[in-house]
Amino acid sequence: MRLLDCGDGKIQLAKAPVPDNLRYAILSHTWGPDTEEVTFKDLIDGTEVDKTGYKKIRFCAAQARRDGLRYFWVDTCCIDKANNTELSEAINSMFRWYRNAARCYVYLSDMSVPSHKNNQQSGLEWESAFRAHRWFTRGWTL
Repeated sequence: MRLLDCGDGKIQLAKAPVPDNLRYAILSHTWGPDTEEVTFKDLIDGTEVDKTGYKKIRFCAAQARRDGLRYFWVDTCCIDKANNTELSEAINSMFRWYRNAARCYVYLSDMSVPSHKNNQQSGLEWESAFRAHRWFTRGWTL
């Protein structure tokens, strides 16, 4: 399992193999266009910040730090999908990775918090939009 490290404020691939007992967060999300998702190659090349999908990674890093975690996992960039053996192993291990995570976050790219928290109608509209979000139709991991 390859993890991202946000311990020093910079997001980067963890430098050493991670021990089995390491606490980490994991991100569940829906994918955007392939050209905008951050890949393993983007992290290696240093081009990750240029993509829209990097917002999800920044979100996960910030939340992990708030929860006292240094490491986190995001499927789009922690798996080298060009390596068929690694990809197959990752698919077979994913349930265990989610189960063993200290925290699991969900990133809903097109959701926002209602501006009027005391407005019951606004809250009902938000809940309806939340329940209809596409993550629920493909969010099998949780």
